[in-house]
Amino acid sequence: MGVKISQEIPFSQEELLMLEQRFRRLDKDGSGMLEPNEFFDIPELAQNPLVQRVISVFDKNKDGNISFYEFVTGISKLSEAGSEEDKMRFLFSIYDIENDGFISNGELFKVLKMMVGNNLTDVQLQQLVDRTIIRADEDFDGKISYEEFSKMIRDLEIGEKLTLHFK
Repeated sequence: MGVKISQEIPFSQEELLMLEQRFRRLDKDGSGMLEPNEFFDIPELAQNPLVQRVISVFDKNKDGNISFYEFVTGISKLSEAGSEEDKMRFLFSIYDIENDGFISNGELFKVLKMMVGNNLTDVQLQQLVDRTIIRADEDFDGKISYEEFSKMIRDLEIGEKLTLHFK
């Protein structure tokens, strides 16, 4: 694809070629970029209520599309070579919609609403959000920092649950 991949990407040449082939298959219009609608062609993502958030996290330059570099960089954090820290930061960024380093009450509500749909009323969901914020918010600023988030989820084996296997 003519993109120079930096040393920070933990993939072998063979894995990069495989990812490039997958990227090209997803890039239905051949633009060299993945538009949000092309992500819905990935079976694992098509039914995922958070696919729009994943796209937003991958889209580092915020142009609404995913370049091959953004794709590989995002996937690398979720690969076997990605650290537990990478995966926890990725998960945090799913909730941190405003990308300000904190998860606010409103952001947590929006992301959980995407996940639960209409299975909970807005009142029930708000109660869950409020309880979560109260439990995690150690400095009582009304929002969850990355450090507070990490403490809250550290025993959930996030690294294993968020690891993509390519073989």
